[in-house]
Formats: sequence, structure tokens, C-alpha cells
Amino acid sequence: MTSADRTSRWPVWLCWLAMVLDGFDLVVLGTVIPTLIKTQELGFDAVGATLAATISLVGVGLGALFIAPLSDRFGRRRLLIACVAWFSVFTLAVVIAPNVLVFSTFRLLAGLGLGACLPAALAYMNDYAIQEGSAGRSTTRTMTGYHVGAVVTAFLALLLIPNWRMMFVIGGMAGLALLPFLWFKLPESLPPVKEGNEPAEAASFRDFTRKPYPVVAVGVGIASFMGLLLVYGLNTWLPQLMASAGYSIAAGIGQLLVLNVGAIVGLVIAGILADKHGAKKVVLLWFGLSAVFLAVLSIKLQNELLLNATVFVTGVFVFSSQVLVYAWVSQLFPSRLRATALGYSAGVGRLGAILGPAVTGTLVAAGIAYPWGVYTFAAAAVIAVAALAIVPQRISHEAPLAGTPAGAPAGTHAAGAPAPGDD
Repeated sequence: MTSADRTSRWPVWLCWLAMVLDGFDLVVLGTVIPTLIKTQELGFDAVGATLAATISLVGVGLGALFIAPLSDRFGRRRLLIACVAWFSVFTLAVVIAPNVLVFSTFRLLAGLGLGACLPAALAYMNDYAIQEGSAGRSTTRTMTGYHVGAVVTAFLALLLIPNWRMMFVIGGMAGLALLPFLWFKLPESLPPVKEGNEPAEAASFRDFTRKPYPVVAVGVGIASFMGLLLVYGLNTWLPQLMASAGYSIAAGIGQLLVLNVGAIVGLVIAGILADKHGAKKVVLLWFGLSAVFLAVLSIKLQNELLLNATVFVTGVFVFSSQVLVYAWVSQLFPSRLRATALGYSAGVGRLGAILGPAVTGTLVAAGIAYPWGVYTFAAAAVIAVAALAIVPQRISHEAPLAGTPAGAPAGTHAAGAPAPGDD
């Protein structure tokens, strides 16, 4: 990316819009599942809905783990364009699905493209944000698109449901409309560069077996698992959880919208605080407060204003917690590993995203989703705090180079710019 490209707003807005598409995918099933179960269209019931939600996330996880790292080798731009095109085509294909199995298959295929979009877009933005000491704000600002997309999708659902097919038409057409702008206006990001004495070979997951990465990988992996369990579990099943608690479907969809509005506010605040005080301190606080407010949601609140305020504050902390993990990962790993590390974090997290809807769907089918689903989410936030506590706030890349004898000096290099608040 040239200096002129850096000052252009096109990369910022295009990556943001790619996250809007990811945000659509985040909540679209949550908005249509109650209608599909109620009407039993395409043969949907609670079990079929759980299958569709689960297999969608399998695709997203595979895309994050195995497709996103390709941007470290072949460039962020080409991967983003290919993934948006792929996702858009198979999102439109959902409209013609004749049954639950085909519906789920198309969602699986769409997920492959969506899964790689998030790590590639965040790596793209962080390639130069690290140099400017704004990794926290860059990550959280880009990810506001994720939740703007979720809010817009929930709002559209209020207008369009029970016409669930139109939800997928809009999502697919929006992706196709973005493609020409990505092609003509998105420059290639800076190529991964050799930093200090870090290994020069192509990035791979084998790098995570070298010091100091194993402890980081374990802590980040567990936290991402729990973080996305929260994000996807809540966004997929919140309307149904609220219905189980005695609220109407319309009220549940409205609370889904409020939850994601809270997420946008939380992302703005979290990014500023992370750049000022360091990502570790803020992400531990955010996950801890997530546990507290999720526990509060287990109490059925009769006052609508108080209920919406509680859902809003819960969204402030729950969803930006996982984004802060991404911001921290961007700072911990060097540029040549950035997309691979983000893909690992997102990919392992998607396993939690699969488990969250699956567990909650099982509780829904058993008739005990409320309050036990909320308790499960609160426990996940507590586990994330414990996992991240073992990860250092910053690391030096002192792993021996390939072929360097054990114990030989390999040099040091701090991961990007020192994290603010790291004195």
C-alpha cells in the first residue's frame, strides 16, 4: 500500500463494508429461525434449525482456519474479493433451497467465504495500524461494521418477516454490489515483511509450536472459543430465548437489535481504552462484566425499559470482548503471521460458535432454554477471563530460526509497536 493509499478512505470503508456482510451472516438465522420453526416450512423444526445453525458455522470455521491464512501468502485484496463473491452467490442460492438439508448445505458453502473475510480484513487494516499505535481502534472501528450489519439485518427482519427468503436476497445482492468497489478501489496491502530475526519462510500453523507462541495460542484459542460461543449463541437464539421466557417474537427480535446497538457503542469505547491502557487489561475487564450482565438477564424483568437497558449494556461488553481478542492478537504476532494468527483465533472461535447455538438449541428442544442458556453464556465469559490471564501483554519474537541450533541467539523484536499502557 503506497503512502497515498494509506491516506485514502477507500480501504477503511471497504473493509468496514465487508464486515457489514459478516454482520448480516451473524444474525440472519436468528431472525428467520422462529418463523421457520413456527411454519415448519422446508421441514424445519427445532432439530432442523439447530442443524442449519451448526453446519453454517462449520463452514465459517473452515474458512477462517484454512482459507484466511492464504492472504499471508497471496495478498489480502485478492482473497477478500474472492470470498465476498463466493459468499454472495451461495447466500442467494439459499432462496431456492427445497428442504432443510439443501438449505444447510448452501449455508455451509457460504460460510467458507465469510469465514475468511474477517481475518483477512482485520489483517489488512492492521498491516499499517500497528505502525501508528492504533491497532485497538483500527480493529474495533472495522468491527463496528460487523454489528452495524447485525443491527440492519435485525431491523430488516422486523419489516420483512415472515418473508424470510427476502432476507437472503438482500444479503446476497449487497455482496455482489460491493464487488466492483473492492475490485477497482481496494489497493493491495503491504506484503508481509521480515521483522528483526523472525523466520522468513511462509507462515503456517507450525509457527505456533515455537516459543513464545504455544502459551499464547492456548490462551487465545480458549478465549476465542468462549467469545464466539457468546456472540453466535446469543445472536442465533436470543429471540427464541426471550420467547421461552414469555416475551413475543417481535420483542425478541427487537432485543436482538438493541443487543447489537450496544455492541457498536462498546466497540468504540473498547478501542479507545485498549490503545490507551493496553488490550489485556481491557479485555479481561470486558469479559468479566459480560459475565455479570449475562447473569442479570436470567432474571425476568417486567419493565420493558429496564429490560432493554440491560440487554443494551450486555451487548456493550459481550460482543466487543471478542473483538478485543482480535486486536490483541494483531499486536502479539508479527506481520507475516498476522492473518494466520487471526484466522487461527477466528477459526478456533468458530468451534465455540458451533457449540453455542448447538447447546442452546438442545436446551430449547428440551424446554429449559431459559434461564439455563443464560447461565451457560455467563460461565463461558468467566472461562475466557481465566484463559486470557495466562497470556502475556506483549511478547518478543525470540524463537530460533529454522536451522538455528537450540540455545543459539536469535535476536529479539517486539511485536509491532509496544502496547500502550505497557510501561
